[in-house]
Amino acid sequence: MTPPLGDIAHIGHAQLFTPDLDASVAFFTDYLGLTVNGQDGDTVYLRTFDDYEHHSLVLTARERPGLGRLALRASGEEALRRRVEAVEAAGGTGTWVEDEPGLGKLYVTTDPDGHEHALYWESEYYRAPEELRPALKNQPQAKPNRGVGVRRLDHINFLAADVLANAEFQQNVLGARPTEQIRLDSGKIAARWLTYTNKSYDVVYTSDWTGSAGRLHHIAFATDTREDILRAADLAIDTGVFIETGPHKHAIQQTFFLYVYEPGGNRIELCNPLTRLVLAPDWPLVTWTEEERKRGQAWGLKTIESFHTHGTPPVA
Repeated sequence: MTPPLGDIAHIGHAQLFTPDLDASVAFFTDYLGLTVNGQDGDTVYLRTFDDYEHHSLVLTARERPGLGRLALRASGEEALRRRVEAVEAAGGTGTWVEDEPGLGKLYVTTDPDGHEHALYWESEYYRAPEELRPALKNQPQAKPNRGVGVRRLDHINFLAADVLANAEFQQNVLGARPTEQIRLDSGKIAARWLTYTNKSYDVVYTSDWTGSAGRLHHIAFATDTREDILRAADLAIDTGVFIETGPHKHAIQQTFFLYVYEPGGNRIELCNPLTRLVLAPDWPLVTWTEEERKRGQAWGLKTIESFHTHGTPPVA
């Protein structure tokens, strides 16, 4: 049975591990324009200027880079209860924790690949201090005067050993809708894009060519305009930020994008999704073939086919 649409309201925040906490914090504040909103030991909480919650990103010092948890806010107490029951009815397990500022209890579980998901409802609205107070009362925080000035955490792309099993967890357990996918000639689903909202996608699963489980492909932050992506590329070369590919336009989902790396070793996408929305309640799943993917991105840039400087799988 398909879960009720809207039980998951939106992506709350993501957690990244970094072996160089200070350099990673500097990247996200100076280059992307996020604001530090608290620290607890080796964990730093940061926020984008248009986020109404306490934080958009959690950086935690670890020996190796990678993904911690993806936090998803439910649309209410009953919606949260339904999703917890769905997890457990599907054979999953979870633990209730209360370990993040500005949030109530979180139900922590995993997808089939082992990526940690935290589901929650209770959340305090952010109140900007005087120096960050916006001129417009319907904006949580003044726009940053440094870096790219990204607006929000937009989506997350997981690497998975089994794309279909994980995508079906999102669909059947959490209530996401699939919007686009890649099917190889063998019939295998190599990637699937899903949404909890009217955005064209919030979560992506991409096949991990190494066969590993639980890894991250990238997290993405949204900009206001395409011009912001071009400016981000200029800022990157001026400040020594490594550009992997782009700026360019994806064929799938039509997102204007730039892929860079933060100093801790995590891939970060800057994206402008062109405000593309999925408004049709019966949206048909768009399937791309292996031959179509060989054509590359929208304007001909070839999709990365091999391992690169940072030892990571190809960009979807």
